[in-house]
Amino acid sequence: MDTKTMEDMQKEVERHIGQYKEGYFSPLAMMARLSEETGELAREINHYYGEKPKKDTETEKSLEQEMGDILFVLICFANSLHIDLDEAFDLVMNKFRTRDADRWTKKDEKD
Repeated sequence: MDTKTMEDMQKEVERHIGQYKEGYFSPLAMMARLSEETGELAREINHYYGEKPKKDTETEKSLEQEMGDILFVLICFANSLHIDLDEAFDLVMNKFRTRDADRWTKKDEKD
C-alpha cells in the first residue's frame, strides 16, 4: 500500500463526497458525527483495555477501523470548512513545541 499524505487524503475524500448531490453535512451535524465516532472508539478501548467485556451479541470492531472512521469524519469536517489539515497540524505542533518545550522530562540519548 502506498503512503498517502494528508493532502492526498483530503483530495480523496473530496472526490468521494463530490460525487453526491448532498455534499458535506453541516458543521453541527459533522460535530455530532465526530462525537459519535469518538464514542465508538471509546467503547472499543473499554472492551479491549477496560473492565467491560463485549456481550456475545456484539460484533468485534478493530481500533484501526474506529480510528479510520474518526479520521474520515475529521477530513470531511475540515474539507467542508476549507481547512488545510497540513497547515492545521503545523500550527498545533508549533504550539506544542513552544508551549510544552520544558513541560516533560526528555529522554537521554541512550534511552
